[in-house]
Amino acid sequence: MHRLSLRAGFVTAAFALSAATAAADTLPPRKPGLWESKVSSAETGESTVRQCIDEKTDKLAESGFGTAQACSKRLLTKTGTGYETESDCKIGPISVTGKGLISGDFNSRIRIETTSILTGLPNQKEPVTRKTVIEASWVGPCEKGQSPGDVILPDGKVVKMPAASR
Repeated sequence: MHRLSLRAGFVTAAFALSAATAAADTLPPRKPGLWESKVSSAETGESTVRQCIDEKTDKLAESGFGTAQACSKRLLTKTGTGYETESDCKIGPISVTGKGLISGDFNSRIRIETTSILTGLPNQKEPVTRKTVIEASWVGPCEKGQSPGDVILPDGKVVKMPAASR
């Protein structure tokens, strides 16, 4: 159950980031290296993951790992304090309508706040509203043996993300 909720939190964040790919405004690239992200929401509590990124995997993350084509609306607007996102997306039976705020310098820190309404979740008759906050910080160079895209989960397991074309 916790793993499903955690996955839903990451899907929500991916939708927020995927809004950037179709917009005139674009997010600045993150500094390459190891990023630690603390993901928190009322439903899942707090989890911390680390990801080794380079320019190609950063672009892949921004595109929502291929979810961009599942979105009928993807807006990213630069503001005086960062970026606002708005998206309507669908993956299988799940629809997500969301808004987000992204701020930070993209070299040492990023903050993402999203509010999403999910419909079609298993065992949920009514739409579910999820608020998620991601606080990401640059830790340093990727650790020995890590490949760009590797995600280190809270339990230490490493998930290999889809490789960007190299």
